[in-house]
Amino acid sequence: MRILFIGDVVGSPGREMVEEYLPRLKRKYSPGLTIVNGENAASGKGITEKIYRQFLQAGANIITLGNHAWDKREIFDFIDDAKNLVRPANFPEGTPGKGITYFTYNQLEVAVINLQGRTFMAPLDCPFQKADEMIEEARQRTPLIFIDFHAETTSEKQAISWYVDGRVSAVVGTHTHVQTADNRILPKGTAYISDVGMTGPYDGILGMEREAVIKRFLTSLPVRFEVPKEGRTQLSGIVIDIDQKTGKATKTERILINEDHPFFE
Repeated sequence: MRILFIGDVVGSPGREMVEEYLPRLKRKYSPGLTIVNGENAASGKGITEKIYRQFLQAGANIITLGNHAWDKREIFDFIDDAKNLVRPANFPEGTPGKGITYFTYNQLEVAVINLQGRTFMAPLDCPFQKADEMIEEARQRTPLIFIDFHAETTSEKQAISWYVDGRVSAVVGTHTHVQTADNRILPKGTAYISDVGMTGPYDGILGMEREAVIKRFLTSLPVRFEVPKEGRTQLSGIVIDIDQKTGKATKTERILINEDHPFFE
């Protein structure tokens, strides 16, 4: 089983990169499952039903979210009916949506879990305890388990990856928007990367107009962050190969497409 994951899609520049490159990436890598993190897809914060369906039409199978899941009010109108959309499982009991979903490819079932960290972020339920709960549920059905861990600090991401090593196929970090070069396979077979990176503006700051971000640092005054509509763009992702019988990862490959790193099919 091969999984293709595309990191945090930011605004219309990110969506355009997905539409342009996802079909080409699928031709090159032939993944059985394609996952896209879409929590920043609508103007940099949140997701709409139209964008969710556009990702599916472009070739994504599952869309994961994060701390901006609720930033577009219409999410409450469709999340419960969106079977291919998952939000962090450790939101409090009663939150709309679900934190785990399953995808079947060639009679192989893959569990996709979304979790959110707590360090420098909202005080949600414990992601470690929720991981135990979700993994126990998933392993009743399949050894192929993928976690998108949406968190701020590398220490929390590393900690949860070691905590679940050997119990899941992969832990992929999202949220910080800068691709890390630490992709590896842990000793018991879990693939890991601290952050897969973002898909969107290449010359912004974390996908936002850099002038506003710099002003915020210079003045500490409130500013409005917006996604630049023009300029160079990038796509960040990772490909993970998994032994379909054991659920253990066998190979990882980072993907980075921008003007400095052209894509070759």
